[in-house]
Amino acid sequence: MQNAVSLRVKNKIVYMKVMRRRIRMLCLGIMAWAMSFAVYAKANTLRVFGEPRKGSFPISEAYLVYAPEDGKTVEKVTGLLSEDIFRVTGKKVGIRTEVAGGHPVILGIHGKGNGLISRMVEEGRLDVSLLEGGCEQFIIRRVENPLPGVKDALVIVGSDRRGVAYGAFTLSEAMGVSPFYWWADVPVERRARLWVKADYVSDKPSVRYRGIFLNDEGWGLNPWAAKTFEKELGNIGPKTYARVCELVLRLKGNMLAPAMHGCSDPFYFHPENKRVADEYGIMVTTSHCEPLLFNNASNKEWDTKKDGAWDYTRNKETILGKLDKRVCEAAPYENVYTLAMRGLHDAGMQGDLTEEGKVALLHEAITDQRGILSKYVRKPLEEIPQIFVPYKEALELYEKGLEVPEDVTLVWPDDNYGYLKRLSNPEEQKRTGGSGVYYHLSYLGGPHDYLWLCTTPPVLMYEELKKAYDTGADRYWLLNVGDIKPMELGIKTFFDLAWDLDAYDYGRVHRHQAEFMAGMFGNRYQDEFQDALDTYYRLAWSRKPEFMGWEREWDAPEYKELADTEYSFEVYNDARQRLADYRRISDWAEKTMAGLPESYRASFFEMLGYPAMASYQMNRKFLMAQLNHERAEQGRMEEANWAARQSREAYDSINRLNDRYNRLLDGKWNHMMMLAPGWVAKYQNMPRLALSDEVGEKEVDIMPCEEQGRLEGCTVVDLAGYTRMDGEGTHSLKVVEGIGYDGCVLQLGEAVEASVNPEDPRCPHVEYALPDMAADSVTVHVYTLPFFPIYKGKGTRFGISVDDHPVQVAQNLPKEFSKAWKDQVLRNGAVATFRFPINAKRRRHKLAVVCGDPGVMVQRVVVDWGGLQDTYVGPALSLVRGE
Repeated sequence: MQNAVSLRVKNKIVYMKVMRRRIRMLCLGIMAWAMSFAVYAKANTLRVFGEPRKGSFPISEAYLVYAPEDGKTVEKVTGLLSEDIFRVTGKKVGIRTEVAGGHPVILGIHGKGNGLISRMVEEGRLDVSLLEGGCEQFIIRRVENPLPGVKDALVIVGSDRRGVAYGAFTLSEAMGVSPFYWWADVPVERRARLWVKADYVSDKPSVRYRGIFLNDEGWGLNPWAAKTFEKELGNIGPKTYARVCELVLRLKGNMLAPAMHGCSDPFYFHPENKRVADEYGIMVTTSHCEPLLFNNASNKEWDTKKDGAWDYTRNKETILGKLDKRVCEAAPYENVYTLAMRGLHDAGMQGDLTEEGKVALLHEAITDQRGILSKYVRKPLEEIPQIFVPYKEALELYEKGLEVPEDVTLVWPDDNYGYLKRLSNPEEQKRTGGSGVYYHLSYLGGPHDYLWLCTTPPVLMYEELKKAYDTGADRYWLLNVGDIKPMELGIKTFFDLAWDLDAYDYGRVHRHQAEFMAGMFGNRYQDEFQDALDTYYRLAWSRKPEFMGWEREWDAPEYKELADTEYSFEVYNDARQRLADYRRISDWAEKTMAGLPESYRASFFEMLGYPAMASYQMNRKFLMAQLNHERAEQGRMEEANWAARQSREAYDSINRLNDRYNRLLDGKWNHMMMLAPGWVAKYQNMPRLALSDEVGEKEVDIMPCEEQGRLEGCTVVDLAGYTRMDGEGTHSLKVVEGIGYDGCVLQLGEAVEASVNPEDPRCPHVEYALPDMAADSVTVHVYTLPFFPIYKGKGTRFGISVDDHPVQVAQNLPKEFSKAWKDQVLRNGAVATFRFPINAKRRRHKLAVVCGDPGVMVQRVVVDWGGLQDTYVGPALSLVRGE
């Protein structure tokens, strides 16, 4: 008995020792983790103060130092950083090429021969090991006693010239200088003195080449440059490009596709342009129709009267001579070269050829062009950045068998309306050249242009770019931004994603623009910014302001003239609620702007005020014209006259808003803002009106009314109110906010996840409870986003089931330029209809949405058991919620 007790005691002592050892090890592990986390956190510290803090560096008392051997870009960036410090403090800081005691801010490239940087590294005072082998990375660090006679220095060291620039502008942003300080007139808060605590190491950018394409510039950017900003040239030139390149660099981009329409001087027409781009460290690239940096849309580059047809079958030598000359002059600079051959401007390839002949000709053109690159660019051919953009007919030829060299980057375009047409399949993902994307925030073409406002939701941009990235598109991202203004918020989102995509998820990207605005105008406005932006994007989702005339461009005769919308004034508060919501954010914008300090109003108006107000007036113009037509047909001419006046006032309001924009800041942006007259678009015109001089006016109550706010014999499913979500741990089913007709969608998995058979009972699915339905059958209308399959072999299948009936499957396979596709991109939705029998005596009904090909986004589900009335895209969820 005693031995048993002794054994128990001994075992208890051993157990306690083991536990103490485990606890000690756990504590040590936690301490090690905490220390490593502290090191990580320290290495990403960058904070600016208005008073000294322990370990901080006095920027306002400093001077800047750069080494001439680091090149023009570092010199340029040093000067811009000096200007930024002046913007904040009002103090001019000196710029030197040598350290002279005091508090230097030293900017330099690691490993390029910068003596100051090399000396600190060699003496162990500056650790740059995290930059080894890096690309466009930087360190910002306070270094104590870096050099004799120097107490401390702030060092901004980059792995290359752009790394230095990104480090400098990261500091500028921390001080309160927005990348849009000039382009959107964001004011800088003054602080007399500045101290910074810095130990910051950047990661490698998510995407290697990141840039914008200036396009359709004839309505804003070109008139503004020619008549306001660069009057001495009378066109877009080096002065304008300097501002553009600075913006791209401040946004951590590295690439520019210059303006290329016939109204603008070609980029290489002014030799200074390429030197300006290089001075800012910006690479030049070109659009899908400009081979080897050559702009054939301008007769200053290619004059058919003098040069002949742009036809490779009949005029190859002349074409090659032009391309040879262009590469010869551009080769000393950094470029990304477009390969292949399309027609003039945005036309298809010229020449009477079969598809097989076109494929062969494209192969010949690519081979010839790579020969020119080898002739002038001092790099191995496979190291020269080259892209092939399968845009429009070029995609068909690629899929017919065109072989693109392994080292050339495939740049996948969207359909011009924000939906990527395809991405790299598993075999293409193995290519050494990788892939990229060409994405639009602005477009001129059928079925309708949208050159005026930026209405692409950040969540859609993220969804499309993320699935591209997930299939290997991390080499090249180009954004078509039109005239730049008023695309500021969309441009900001794009570059932030391109720099660090992993920092975002659907929730963060949804909040991104409101947080950006709040950082400029005050955190107290953040919730209001979020609400205004959510409403703005939601309303434009079902129909962009440019599409409200219901006409189409380059289409059938029945779409040639302006027409009434398909929104209804009679049911579900359809048109009424749309007008009320637009008016609310327009009034909010005007009120908010009036409450801001004077120096902040122009910036707010440019980025959010003008888009909100102008969108409202464009919708008011067309919806009031529609009400005028409806009341006139009913013989209610007093009401028709009132609606006509409302429509005319809206038209005049748009013109006043444009004038207000152009007069900002003593005319800084004069000629920038106008409605594009278009070649065939007519939305900018005043619609016809029915008037009677024999009667006066009678106001019509167009506010949402209670009798239209009820659903009878139908319901709208609340996609966020599911009763069960079953992804079996394999598919990331989720509700995503910030996109869709009702501001949220159900995403049936990520696009790169495995496809499944939606008819399999074990499939991932989401279930919803349905109300009592006095009927023997129901019709289910499901609205999805009009995505394309990510590549051949994938689809867009999903399934629907009611009350456990066998799943019915649908998918959308849009064919670009078909009528169905045009309908879908104009309303941002495809609709599938299902019919199911039900037991009217059943007390509880349910609906299941089933995954097939992951990536499908369901944006509205309407269940009808006999009472649904016609509307444009179905009744809104707000009717169910009672909002």
